[in-house]
Amino acid sequence: MVPEKSTHRATAGAKAATGPVLLSEIPPDEAERWSTGSAEFDRVLGGGLVKGSFVLLGGDPGIGKSTIALQMAAHLRERAVWYVSGEESGAQIRQRADRLGLPADRIRLSQETDILSLSERVEADTPDLLVIDSIQTVYRSDLDPLPGSVTQIRESAAVLQRLAKQRRITVIIIGHVTKDGDVAGPRVLEHMVDAVIQFEGDKQATYRLLRASKNRFGPTGEIGVFRMEENGLRDVDQPSDIFLADHNPDVSGTALAVVLEGSRPLIIEVQALVTNATYSSPQRTATGVDPKRVQMLLAVLEQRGRIPFGQKDVFVNVVGGLKWQDPSLDLAICAALASAWIDRPLPPGSVHIGEVGLGGEIRAVAMLEKRVREARRAGFARIHTPGTTLTDILQTILKP
Repeated sequence: MVPEKSTHRATAGAKAATGPVLLSEIPPDEAERWSTGSAEFDRVLGGGLVKGSFVLLGGDPGIGKSTIALQMAAHLRERAVWYVSGEESGAQIRQRADRLGLPADRIRLSQETDILSLSERVEADTPDLLVIDSIQTVYRSDLDPLPGSVTQIRESAAVLQRLAKQRRITVIIIGHVTKDGDVAGPRVLEHMVDAVIQFEGDKQATYRLLRASKNRFGPTGEIGVFRMEENGLRDVDQPSDIFLADHNPDVSGTALAVVLEGSRPLIIEVQALVTNATYSSPQRTATGVDPKRVQMLLAVLEQRGRIPFGQKDVFVNVVGGLKWQDPSLDLAICAALASAWIDRPLPPGSVHIGEVGLGGEIRAVAMLEKRVREARRAGFARIHTPGTTLTDILQTILKP
């Protein structure tokens, strides 16, 4: 068994031995791309799937990874697709395809989880696309650790990487994430793949966010927005309009912000509620934003804006069930908190864009012009941007 192990490991990442050449002598290779059938998914990938690429699709269990992979596989009717499932039976996958209204006559399903046996069959058939659902279920039979262990995931990924690079087979591996939001398995897995695409959002909520944290064939940080429906995941073409569908400007404690995810500006609603504290230790609860960021903004509002929150319970929520880290949310959070404290709605048609510093200054944010254009496209005329101070904006909100 020892020689067999060393043989497999040596061939997993083997490449033809070549000497160094001038970069100018290497012909440019225009990557062949295929559309996934979803404009949002194509956007995140940088224009579609690249032939011979190795992609990691991660996310919480039940968030929609298998659904979008099955939808994509069904769309690629002119391509030979292998769908390898180690978590669900063939009957379960067929039921899902029927529920989603997907044709079942174009996808070849395999439940072979021995990666060495699977690779032999793949090399003999050479499909265009290979989907592994999931990387935690496949294993190498010549290794002792159980499937899902660090060793098994790393070695199985090395075999799949060889198939992608040497056989020019597009490989998508699905991986679950831990409670910390990282893909389960060795960190080297993310270094081996060409792209890391991850689903975000609450699986109980309607909307999902697909984000590229790594992409060798396109921009990183790009996002796609999807809506989960009974018949699968559907693209959201204008996310700002969706997030603002139920916005009521006549309610106190609500403010609008323009965040930037990748190259896409999105208008989202921030809600705040301020009530008298019931217990001696006031509550500070934040959903969709960093709670520590909210704590800092509360301190700035108390010190620079003279708004006392000491004996108040404070709740902050970003509508939509998604999490945001853009510092341009600061000004909208402050405006929502001030509006909730005085229990008075903000002026209608207003949007707040800017990072708030500890001195109460409003700092510039990236791609401000693009954010302003998105706010104007949505019909907002009163746009608060860097160039003024937090005190000036608070005086507008708090004046009788």
